[in-house]
Amino acid sequence: MLLAVAGPATGQEIRPTFDKLKETGVVHLGYRETSRPFSFVGSDGQPAGYSIDLCLQIVGAIRQSLKLPELKVAWVAVTPGDRIPKLVKGTIDLECGSTTITFGRMEEVAFSHMIFVDGGSLLATTESGIATVKDLAGKRVGVVPNTTTEKALAGALASASVQANVVTVNEHGDGLRGLEEGRLDAYASDRLLLAGLLTTARNPAKLKLSAEFFSYEPYGLMLRRGDNTFQANVNRTLSHLYRSGGLVQIYERWFGSFANASPLVKALYLLHSWPD
Repeated sequence: MLLAVAGPATGQEIRPTFDKLKETGVVHLGYRETSRPFSFVGSDGQPAGYSIDLCLQIVGAIRQSLKLPELKVAWVAVTPGDRIPKLVKGTIDLECGSTTITFGRMEEVAFSHMIFVDGGSLLATTESGIATVKDLAGKRVGVVPNTTTEKALAGALASASVQANVVTVNEHGDGLRGLEEGRLDAYASDRLLLAGLLTTARNPAKLKLSAEFFSYEPYGLMLRRGDNTFQANVNRTLSHLYRSGGLVQIYERWFGSFANASPLVKALYLLHSWPD
């Protein structure tokens, strides 16, 4: 009897995403509220950012391939702690954020092509004098739990034989407030996310972005495991954007001139420009 009860629930979780979209007419997209410039709440109260734009391109392609011009988008806010459970349970169909691809996460979810590459760094108060991980000795450094940064920061501190007071915060906005209110000396996250936070600071001159990277963070869009058709369509759309040059306008909207993109980022797009 227990197997009979468990069977339908399992079957529902692995239902092909395209079947779900055809039945409901809605695609649920997960987004982060403070992961600027990848995924955040814009001035109009709507999700915005680089990853958001990529996901909207994917939805447009789905509307055409499934012949569902009226397919609606439902936005669902996610956090580092609940983004994977919401995806696995079907609350969201695709996560449009700043999630690092790791083998550990691949045991629970699947990933799209890489969409960006970044690295862990530090945003610190200027008065703290912090420039690198080695300067964190005895200092208060904030980090969001359940992120690759949390693990990478612990490893970097251990490698540098530094003992810091690591303080967990709920979201990037909390990290920035901790710096501005004097509760933190530094905040650790991916460098581009920290740069995005710096643009929203009350007084950017009182904060300094470190030039050091202490981790490698390849980003991807998360989707459910085992849904090969949906994954292929997501990746087909991304490859087309990379191959056709359609990605350039999106990139420049959030990061500046594509001509100034790092060789690593340009190589990422080239290597994921797979043919149809």
